[in-house]
Amino acid sequence: MIDRPLLSIRDLVVEFTTRRGVLRPVDGVGFDIARGEILGVVGESGAGKSMMGSAVVGLIDRPGRIASGAVLLDGEPIHRLSEEAMRRIRGRRIGMVFQDPLTSLNPLLRIGDQIVETIRTHLPVGEAEARRRAIAALDEVGIPAAARRIDSYPHEFSGGMRQRVVIALALAAEPDLVIADEPTTALDVSVQAQIIALLKRLCRERGAAVMLITHDMGVIAEATDRVAVMYAGRLAEIGPTPDVLTRPKHPYTVGLMRSTPSTLGAGGRLHQIPGSMPGLRAIPSGCAFHPRCPKAFARCDRERPDPIPTAAGAVACWLYDPEDPALSGAGEAEGTAT
Repeated sequence: MIDRPLLSIRDLVVEFTTRRGVLRPVDGVGFDIARGEILGVVGESGAGKSMMGSAVVGLIDRPGRIASGAVLLDGEPIHRLSEEAMRRIRGRRIGMVFQDPLTSLNPLLRIGDQIVETIRTHLPVGEAEARRRAIAALDEVGIPAAARRIDSYPHEFSGGMRQRVVIALALAAEPDLVIADEPTTALDVSVQAQIIALLKRLCRERGAAVMLITHDMGVIAEATDRVAVMYAGRLAEIGPTPDVLTRPKHPYTVGLMRSTPSTLGAGGRLHQIPGSMPGLRAIPSGCAFHPRCPKAFARCDRERPDPIPTAAGAVACWLYDPEDPALSGAGEAEGTAT
């Protein structure tokens, strides 16, 4: 019997209705995350990564909405729950680490009060036990003298220290799923390693899952089990991390890997993907990447490819269409990152 995924996203579409038309920052994305797994989500700014994370936890403000598709947590649909029901899930079952720690912390409350409140809201513990757990959470993310700093206010911390507090806050109620949006951006390398180790331990010991949204390919290589590559609100490729990083299939993924600095080479000019991510009002027809793709052909302009299953993942590219023998696998020869 196959274990049920902890999180399942099915053909998710997020829409914003404006005076100038309907915008789709997330357009038909679908994948699963298993218990104990860390899934990395990568792509250029504007790819829809953060919007997808917000949709999972029900934090899309009007006029935005989930127009279609489904979000299942441990097999139960949560995309249509009321705000009150989602509040019971957020923090307890799903923890969220936002990009900007200043928007995640109340500047008028001590950080200890905020973490203790989260713990006591979701777990049946008293004040003293909640405070003990809060100190332990701060210590885990590398806050020095946690027993003393717990009574500090957010403005008394640096940006990197506030980011650690936000991570501790997200993990405080022992959630089943953590959505971490650029959790290590403001941290130095040694603290990054500590946070990555903490997320891995969370998955290993608690059977939790992590959706790790980041631009940092080093973090992806070190922390994740699988990688989902997004482009213009759509899934371009998904697969095991070693495969995607060293043997990418989608031309966009190949470009991303080639534009990443190598620690092994002697330097030199980096590869650049021509053009830029299209705006939401100018998504091209067919495959959204085709205007920038060096391997685009006529079909790419006309038809949008759905993810095509591969040996260990999927790729949304007509080069891998099994029904077209003349093209199937045509990208393999140049699929290895340099």
